[in-house]
This record gives sequence, C-alpha cells and structure tokens, in this order.
Amino acid sequence: MAGRWLMAVVLGGWCLAAQADWPHWRGDAGNGVSLTARPPVEFGPAKNLRWKAEIPGRGSSSPVVLGDSVFVTTAVPIEGEGRVLDFRLLCFDRATGLERWSRSAVKTAPHEGTHETNGYASASPCTDGERVYAHFGSQGLHCFSLTGDHLWSRDFGEMRVRNGFGEGSSPTLAGDLVIVPWDHEGPSMLFAVDKRTGKTVWETPRDEPTSWCTPLIVTDAGGTTQVVMNGQNAARGYDLATGKELWQCGGQTVRPVPSALTTEGIAYIGSGYRGAFLGAFDLAGRGDLEGGPSVRWTTHRNTPDVASPLLSGDRLYFYKEKTGLLTCVDRRTGEPHFETVRIPGVGRTYASPVAAGGYVYLTDRGGRITVIEDADAVAVVAENDVEEGVDATPAPAGDSLFIRGERHLFRFARP
Repeated sequence: MAGRWLMAVVLGGWCLAAQADWPHWRGDAGNGVSLTARPPVEFGPAKNLRWKAEIPGRGSSSPVVLGDSVFVTTAVPIEGEGRVLDFRLLCFDRATGLERWSRSAVKTAPHEGTHETNGYASASPCTDGERVYAHFGSQGLHCFSLTGDHLWSRDFGEMRVRNGFGEGSSPTLAGDLVIVPWDHEGPSMLFAVDKRTGKTVWETPRDEPTSWCTPLIVTDAGGTTQVVMNGQNAARGYDLATGKELWQCGGQTVRPVPSALTTEGIAYIGSGYRGAFLGAFDLAGRGDLEGGPSVRWTTHRNTPDVASPLLSGDRLYFYKEKTGLLTCVDRRTGEPHFETVRIPGVGRTYASPVAAGGYVYLTDRGGRITVIEDADAVAVVAENDVEEGVDATPAPAGDSLFIRGERHLFRFARP
C-alpha cells in the first residue's frame, strides 16, 4: 500500500511538472525562472525534437504556455497591399504542434519604420488562464478567449520611437488589471486597464523617453503591491491600486531595455547602452532613493543592454551589453561569482537567459543555445543549435523547452 501511495505521489508530481505553464515571457514571478520545469539540456533537429511548426510572417515575441496550448504573436505581410500587415495571435496544440486557431487582431500599415533586427510583433502575449492578451503597441492591445473568440481591443494611439528602432514593451497581468507600458518620444504613460473590458482604471504620466522594458509586479514588506519600471531618467515604483509614484532613483543609462527582477522585497534594475548601471533597491523605500540606504548596492560594469537579467536563487546572471560575456553576482551583495566569461556558442544576444531544473539556458542570435549549470562557477553542460535565428526568449514548461525561431516554433522535450 505504501509503495502504491509513493508511486501515486511520484506520478502526480511528474504529471504536474509535465503540464506546468509559462504564462508570461519572464515566468510567473518575472525573474526568468521556472521552479517546476525540467526541459532537456541536449536538443536540436535530430535530438529531443517533439515537433516544429511554421510561423507565418515575422516577430520576436516569446511564446507563452497554458495547459495544452502554446500562444505566439506575429505580423504577416498582406500580398498586394503594400505595407499593410496582419497582426495575429496563433494558438498551437502543446502535444502535437498542430495549429488550433489563428486570429487577426488588426490589419494596418505601421505609421513608422523599425530597426532591421526588429519586426512589428516584438511584445510577448500573456495569459491569466481565462484569456490571452496580445499587445502590438501602436496597433493596440487585444483580448481573446482561450478558444480564439475576440473579446475586446484597446487603441492607445501611436508611439514615436527613438531613432525608429521600433516597439516591443510587453504588458503584464496584475490581478484584474493589465499593466501597459507606453514610453516613447511623445507623452509617456503607464496604463492600468481592466482585463475584462480594456477600460482604463488609472493612467500615470512618466517623465521618460523611449524604453522597451516590461513592468514587474511585486508586493513590498509593508504589503503594498507595486509596479516597478526601468527608465532612462529613473527607475521607479508605482502603487498598483492608484498608479501613484512611490519612489524613484536615477543613475540608469540611455534607452533601457532590460526588465526588473525581484525577490524578498528587493528589486534589481539595470541597463547597459552607452554606460553601465545595475542596482538593488529596497522596495520599502519612498521618495528619491538615490544616495540613501534603500539602494543596497550598485555596479557600473558589464551590465546588460538588450537581454534582461536572470535571478535564480541568490544568483543574478547578466550579459555584458549584447555580447555573450556572462557575469554572475551574489544578489545580496553584488559581489561577483564570475565576470565576463565567454560562453562557447554564444556571441550576440537578444533573448534573455532562463533557468529551469538546475540549469541556465543561454541563447545566441544565430540559434545556438548553450546550457550551463545553475551554479557559482561556469560549467558547460551542452551546446545546442536549432539551425535558425532566435531572438525570442525560450519558454521552459513541464518537460519541454519551447523556442520561437525566425520561421518556426519548436518544442524540445525529454524522451
């Protein structure tokens, strides 16, 4: 009887891990870590490939996983209609890779261009288990049911993005709200909309030019739930209930892209373009934190530019600028475990590192993905290649790793 009970517990745990979700491009806690996934460490076209599905059009948004579905966005040129694109949300069957449904959110011509390495579907979708939210920036926020029914759309206007680099900030779910970042060269805002209707609950002006970061939701030691945002002029925290600014701290670099991370009431925020900054902020602080005790530590070297950092346990990983030179510091002190280590197979990076099952997955833009141990020293476990470019952050879920490449969505799974 005890043996059968133990077997049931083991099988139940395995089933839970096998079907675990990845509902947001940074995972449940926003730190890039899955606590339940156990994806393979070795994979490629001839190894541990469960399926690959063609994705029409172009995009660098990350896939999200819920139950037996995988969702991804794309922008598809419409033949014979010039610059008009069909902005779509696609749903694939998790087990087979077959397309379940594809829904058009809007068909329109973007009002301005984008960087040669950036398309028009760079913001990742997110899901609350009842609906899926697809954000296309100037092309609107669109809400669908899990079966593909269009529920509502919201138009926030047109962004004017720095140097025509294109858009890409992803929204975040927080209870009954969708938090939408809107930093650009016009009036920047942070919106909170009702996830059931798309109507504005609050909106807060931001003294910021263009950024591409994603909001982080965290509850501080005093019980206040905050929206934490990176920014060129300052990192900031806002009261989720009202949108009121709670604190700010200057010191960031220009055009920030990396998103914030958090654990135990501390937020970690950095950027690395034309400068270097990474800091640990006590979320209990209020007002201007610069130079005060709420700034636990800072560093001004080797900080990330495009890829967001990864926070796994007490280890904070980040790339130097866009390179594959990897640094890992103790998140409590900022002291390095190792610095600017060259990772084999990883040279230029857009995708953020992710961790699962005791390993860290590091993605090169050319489609090479190197796996190292999640540890205080670098130990390479495997070097993999999906044989097409990858700019989207992989999604670890259950026994699988879902990777959005230039042309395909891949599912690699343990045998």
